[in-house]
Amino acid sequence: MTPRPLIMTPVDWLMLAILAVVWGASFFFNKVAVAELPPIIVALARVGIAAIILLTIAALRHGLRPLLAVWPAFLVLGLINSALPFTLVAWGQTHIASGLASILNATTPLFAVVIANATTQDDKLTRGRALGLGLGLFGVIVMIGPGALTDLGAHVVGEIAVLAAAASYAAGTVYARRRFQGFSPALLGAGQTGAATLLLLPPVAVVAPPWLQAMPSAGVIAALITLGAVSTAFAYLLFFRVLARAGATNTSLVTFLVPVSAILLGTFLLQERLEPHQLAGMVAIAAGLVAIDGRAGKRLAAWSVRNRQRRNAMREKTDPAHDG
Repeated sequence: MTPRPLIMTPVDWLMLAILAVVWGASFFFNKVAVAELPPIIVALARVGIAAIILLTIAALRHGLRPLLAVWPAFLVLGLINSALPFTLVAWGQTHIASGLASILNATTPLFAVVIANATTQDDKLTRGRALGLGLGLFGVIVMIGPGALTDLGAHVVGEIAVLAAAASYAAGTVYARRRFQGFSPALLGAGQTGAATLLLLPPVAVVAPPWLQAMPSAGVIAALITLGAVSTAFAYLLFFRVLARAGATNTSLVTFLVPVSAILLGTFLLQERLEPHQLAGMVAIAAGLVAIDGRAGKRLAAWSVRNRQRRNAMREKTDPAHDG
């Protein structure tokens, strides 16, 4: 029996939109934090704070025994879905502009659909998905500005690092859905962030020992707490819930929406000007999401069939050749 293809419900789209806003806001808090702290310390603080919150929630709801029973698998998930991509993106952004990094990061759904198509039965590539993914990536490029691509190839190692992070996110998303079926979002988030914290501790101790850093300001501490509590702990509760319901490819679409939310937040909260090319990019992304969802196309096709049948019926009634 062929598994039914995964379809996003209105609730799934709402959760994905909220997740995009939460992760879009993380760019601002990251920018505040890295002004005073090395990126790898920011990454460690982010997953460490989230781990404390999520482990507490998981312990109260389920106990921690389910995590300990499969801890090697959580080490893999923590590595490929948090520790490795967080570090690669942080390092890559020291070599390339944030606009180019956003475009390269938006390739995550492309990697996800390839991996999911090869390893799952209900998350396959379709023509609608292929069209939608192309439109979505095109929309991100237009929205950020094609000028961001002018530096493409200038810092190949940094670009490869961000692309590798996108591929790692995609692999982690598919791995989480395949390996941890039946686990609650709280357990998944706790296991992933806890493992990522353990994995990041040794390199942080070697590269940027926290005890040698200056005490950060109150603003940076507040940014780190918000990053950990909201943009990581709360975000992963949403992320793993959508993943269980809608699959890896659909969940990875959040990388198309994150730049949209970041720009809109800047427009409404910082009074930044919304440029025409940004609006055009958002329209292209919206069209891509509609194509991936597929239901609008099916309804349009059904309407076209019914309309054609209605015209044929009316023509038969008025055609004298059909009179008795």
